[in-house]
Amino acid sequence: MTGSVTGTLVLAGTPIGDAADAPPRLAAELENADVVAAEDTRRLRRLTQALGVHTRGRVVSYFEGNESARTPELVEALEGGARVLLVTDAGMPSVSDPGYRLVAAAVEKDIRVTAVPGPSAVLTALALSGLPVDRFCFEGFLPRKAGERLGRLREVADERRTLVYFEAPHRLDDTLAAMAEVFGADRRAAVCRELTKTYEEVRRGGLGELAAWAAEGVRGEITVVVEGAPAPGPSDLDADELVRRVRVREEAGERRKEAIAAVAAEEGLPKREVFDAVVAAKNAAAKNEAGTGPSNGGGRNRTAER
Repeated sequence: MTGSVTGTLVLAGTPIGDAADAPPRLAAELENADVVAAEDTRRLRRLTQALGVHTRGRVVSYFEGNESARTPELVEALEGGARVLLVTDAGMPSVSDPGYRLVAAAVEKDIRVTAVPGPSAVLTALALSGLPVDRFCFEGFLPRKAGERLGRLREVADERRTLVYFEAPHRLDDTLAAMAEVFGADRRAAVCRELTKTYEEVRRGGLGELAAWAAEGVRGEITVVVEGAPAPGPSDLDADELVRRVRVREEAGERRKEAIAAVAAEEGLPKREVFDAVVAAKNAAAKNEAGTGPSNGGGRNRTAER
C-alpha cells in the first residue's frame, strides 16, 4: 500500500495492436500497482509478457459483466490507500470500454484519478481517414437492432462535424448500408481495420461503395470515420415565403429580431438576407397603402378622363 490516506486510480492506455506502442510509463505502473483491474486477465498476461514486466499487486477482472459489482470493492481499496491501475483490452479505459463507473465513484469519494496516455483507435483512425479532423464527434457503437440503428443515425444526419464509430466486423455491411441510406451514398467515409496490426487497412470512398465492399465480408477490429454533413446551400424559398415565416413566428410571440434569426438559421441564410426581405415587404406594404388612400385622387381622375 502507498501509506497515504487515500490511494490513486490510474487509467492506463494500452496498445490497440502493436505492443511496441505501449507508453513507457505503462510498464512501471503495471509493476508498482497494488491492484491491477483488467478487462481480460489473459490479455493482460500476454501484454506483460510482451513488455517483459511482472505485476506485483493483486490482479482482478473488471469487465462489463462485473463492473457494477466490482466497483465498490475497488473503491474500498482506494480508500485504504491502494494504487489501483485500470487497463482494458486496447486503448483508453472508459472510451467504449469499462471504466466510467469506477471513475465516477472515485470522484464522488474525492479520490485522486490520473491517467497514463496511450494509443487511441479514435484519433488514429481520424488521422488516417483523410477527412477533416478539426472538429469531430465520437459516437461509439451503434445499436444492434436495425430500427434503433437508423434512428440513431438520423439524429446526426445534419451533424457538420466528422463522425467516428466503432463497429463489429459481422455488422459492418449493415451499418454502412444504413449510413448510406441516411447520410447519402456519396458521403465520404473511411473504414479503418486492424489499426497498427500486421494487416492494417484503410478503405476510403463513398458510403454506398464501402457498403458494397463490406458485403463480401470483413474481419478484424473496425473503426468507421464519416464525413460531416455539408453546409446548407442557398435557400429555395422566395422572399415572400421568408417574410411569411417571420410573420408566423411574430404572431406566436417572438420578437422580430429573434424570428428573423430563427428563419435564417433554418434555411442556412445570412440574417441580413431575411432582414432585407422583411424590410422590403414592409416598405412595399406602406407604398400600397399610400397609393390606395383617400388623399390620392390620381386614380379617380384617370378614371374620369377615360
